[in-house]
Amino acid sequence: MGLNITEKIIKSHLVGGENGSGGLPSAGDEIALKIDQTLTQDATGTMAYLQFEAMGVNRVKTERSVAYIDHNTLQSGFENADDHRYIQSVANKYGIYFSRPGNGICHQVHLERFGKPGKTLIGSDSHTPTGGGLGMLAIGAGGLDVAVAMGGGAYHINMPSVVNIKLTGKLKSFVSAKDVILEVLRLLSVKGGIGKVMEYTGDGVDTLSVPERATITNMGAELGATSSVFPSDEITRAFLKAQGREGDYTPLKADEDAVYADVVEIDLSKLEPLAACPHSPDNVKKIKEIGNIKIDQVCIGSCTNSSLKDLLTVAAMLKGKTVAENVDLSIAPGSKQVYQMLAENVTLADLIGAGARILESACGPCIGMGQSPNSGGVSLRTFNRNFEGRSGTKDAQVYLVSPETAAMSAIKGVLTDPTEYGELPKIKEPDSFLINDNMIIKPLDEKSAEKAEIQRGPNIKPFPKTFPLEDVIRADAILKVGDNITTDHIMPAGAKILPLRSNIPAISEYCFAEVDKTFPARAKKAGSGIIIGGVNYGQGSSREHAALAPLYLGIKAVICKSFARIHKQNLINNGIIPFVFENEDDYDKISEGDSLEILDIRNSIKDAENKLIPVKNMTTGKSIYVRCEISKRDKAMLLAGGLLQLTVV
Repeated sequence: MGLNITEKIIKSHLVGGENGSGGLPSAGDEIALKIDQTLTQDATGTMAYLQFEAMGVNRVKTERSVAYIDHNTLQSGFENADDHRYIQSVANKYGIYFSRPGNGICHQVHLERFGKPGKTLIGSDSHTPTGGGLGMLAIGAGGLDVAVAMGGGAYHINMPSVVNIKLTGKLKSFVSAKDVILEVLRLLSVKGGIGKVMEYTGDGVDTLSVPERATITNMGAELGATSSVFPSDEITRAFLKAQGREGDYTPLKADEDAVYADVVEIDLSKLEPLAACPHSPDNVKKIKEIGNIKIDQVCIGSCTNSSLKDLLTVAAMLKGKTVAENVDLSIAPGSKQVYQMLAENVTLADLIGAGARILESACGPCIGMGQSPNSGGVSLRTFNRNFEGRSGTKDAQVYLVSPETAAMSAIKGVLTDPTEYGELPKIKEPDSFLINDNMIIKPLDEKSAEKAEIQRGPNIKPFPKTFPLEDVIRADAILKVGDNITTDHIMPAGAKILPLRSNIPAISEYCFAEVDKTFPARAKKAGSGIIIGGVNYGQGSSREHAALAPLYLGIKAVICKSFARIHKQNLINNGIIPFVFENEDDYDKISEGDSLEILDIRNSIKDAENKLIPVKNMTTGKSIYVRCEISKRDKAMLLAGGLLQLTVV
């Protein structure tokens, strides 16, 4: 039996979990992977590096680790600038490459300058799977998992099942890679990729450039997928050659007799322009079905759609035209490379001439860092998430669209199918990109690094202490939430809150603020609590703060119907117990404010996997049952009080 791409990469990096016959583990079994590369960004990086320092390792052990400054770039106070100095000093001392502010979005830059086919990459950002467009096994993770990998530790994860997304045909004019991944989301939903890797095959793959493939793998995160991956082929080679990195090319494809857990077929030639409607990336409809709704704002950029090809297409559509008077258009190039190439071939002038506001090469509006829409405004964005309130405006209506749809609609002033545009000049990828890595700082050599000092600002506080698992939990159900609660609900982003990412006591004041503004005060007063949730609790960003802030506020456990992968692991890493209802109907038997009691927890966690654990509702006098579905290693972590307790050297 042949292997698919995912299995080939896993097999070559497997350091734990291999079965007795020397083959691959079964789907769902815990595996340990050697990690070749890591990345962090500044919203998660400070905490990850504080954790790395606490481990006592004097040098990163990976082939390449890169720290990017791309999220918290609005410097309205000292906090962000201080964090950047701290990260730069840590990178310098411990052997980490440092991408300076303005150099670009981590995923775009990593694709351009560092990604290698066949390698493993984990990053403290949920859109790290962008690297799958180059044939990497790239996975989003919590900051502590990344810190452990930098220290030479393995990355532990359940063996994913692999789904074959078979692409046939060729995209029509004005239909793009964004429409492909929106179609996948329409078919599979935001829960459809949990525990899976989406592997793209078929003759349609040959029609997609690396940036187009990266758009698709980027938004695989919205499926809840562990990762997404394309083959490494001659198109990959051409991209790497154009980046001056042909030596990094390795061919990689699935064997002819590779087996997949499932197959989803998509005929590219039949796709039409699509949009994800408010407030979920899987609420997908055809542009024609939605109709010509009036719009207020268009934002083009993010790690999903800010490549040179994307912006050349937008520039060609806007050339000689003017943005509608009711529309505010902003454009953020994904990297300095893209920005400079737009400037040098005068394409930037076409964007400016049409009335676009050009933003710096950073995440910007996608992470709520500026460009919030007007009250009740309709915003079209080429981004990856449209969760309620994520834009910074609670009642905004955010639609996720392709660059082509965004440009056409900006001109017309209403949501418009871009196929109505007419003829568009063919956009060709350059034979060579502008190579200028002067905004990437190499770390000091080991001898020089010994004398280097770490710079810490006053906003940088230690991460919350964790303690060995208690044997009894008596606490109120301090908050009850519904299905698909995102990490944006738990720990909001935005220009006001992101500067507090290195200060857990301060940022905890905003925990669950989008759901219940009274939660932080109630939790601190209670001193402990249990959160009750629905399906897919913790979907979205990898932000570890969605576990650290509840930890600081005394949350002992979360009981829900199901968890999103990264958030569940972040809870375990930080000593919070993730329970799932044995019977989902029992969700209705707990009300917010009920007093709950869980006894003999340590023995229950130690015992046989999936043991039923009773939870007594002291308010009603009735009991329900929950499970703690975790691996043997996760049990050890919970018993010790978290991952850091097991990794300090």
